[in-house]
Amino acid sequence: MANIFTPFLAAFILAYALRPIALLLERLKLSRALAASIAIILGLSLLCLIVILLASLIRNEIPLLQAQAPIWLEASQKWLEPILAHFSIQLDWTSLRQEIMHRVSDHLSTNLNVILGKTAESILASGSSIVTTFVNLVLTLFVLFYLLIDWEHFFKLLHQLIPVRYQRTVAQLALETDLLLSQYLRGQISVIFILAIFYSLGLSLIGIQVAIALGVFTALMILIPYIGITLGLSLGIMSVLLEFGVGGQLIGLLVLFGIGQLLEGFYLTPRLVGERIGLHPVAVLFALLFFGSLFGFFGILLALPASAVSLVLIRFVWSEYSKSNWYQK
Repeated sequence: MANIFTPFLAAFILAYALRPIALLLERLKLSRALAASIAIILGLSLLCLIVILLASLIRNEIPLLQAQAPIWLEASQKWLEPILAHFSIQLDWTSLRQEIMHRVSDHLSTNLNVILGKTAESILASGSSIVTTFVNLVLTLFVLFYLLIDWEHFFKLLHQLIPVRYQRTVAQLALETDLLLSQYLRGQISVIFILAIFYSLGLSLIGIQVAIALGVFTALMILIPYIGITLGLSLGIMSVLLEFGVGGQLIGLLVLFGIGQLLEGFYLTPRLVGERIGLHPVAVLFALLFFGSLFGFFGILLALPASAVSLVLIRFVWSEYSKSNWYQK
């Protein structure tokens, strides 16, 4: 069922995120269909930007990795050889270096187009995969377009399906959820914008070649709690090691990311996003794994907002339960 629901879930997430843009365009006297189309184009452009940033990182890092690999292997030999000799362990370092470099040459290419070509060949090798992906993409865009056009009508229909005696309660819960999610979304966009400037400037001062791409990518990755900043830091460390080796630049990078985390955690998020959703880190990681396994990439993006919705419902259920006669007596 996850394969069936994923396009609809992706369309709903995108519609919720793009609806403010569509409403703004409608206030500028554009038709609802045109406003929805422009909002979708802007959203797709942002997704393409993320892919281009990642491709830029790959294009820059692969040649550096191939150039630095022999130097790293030689340094590792000098460090490990005396230690292994102490335990009477002898290795054929020449054959080992040749095998490692052969593996690196086989799996990495200095030409990003070759990588993309091999990826495309792998996708095309499975006819069902390419057809399913294309159908899901078209279905997602189709549902997204009509959700943006008929957003109010869609929720009015849902409201009519709810029994009258529960409509006020459900409407109140929906309002609380919408306020929480809209505050989270607007705040996260602001935090991403500020951190993108901060990391891009900091990485440029350090001297990293792909400073802007890495800075923007790291800022975008804060949408994935814990895992995102870890990925950004790992890419930053790899970039510094490949370009400069171990030295002052590496210390500068660690200081930059440390200041960035303090800025995001103690100032930007409390002021722009508001109070954190209130989930324990273990619960956040569980939500990431759970929704990611069900719905893939969109499930990872959905994990924290879905946890916020669940928290609103849990608080309501607990409030009703704690006031019940069964609990009191």
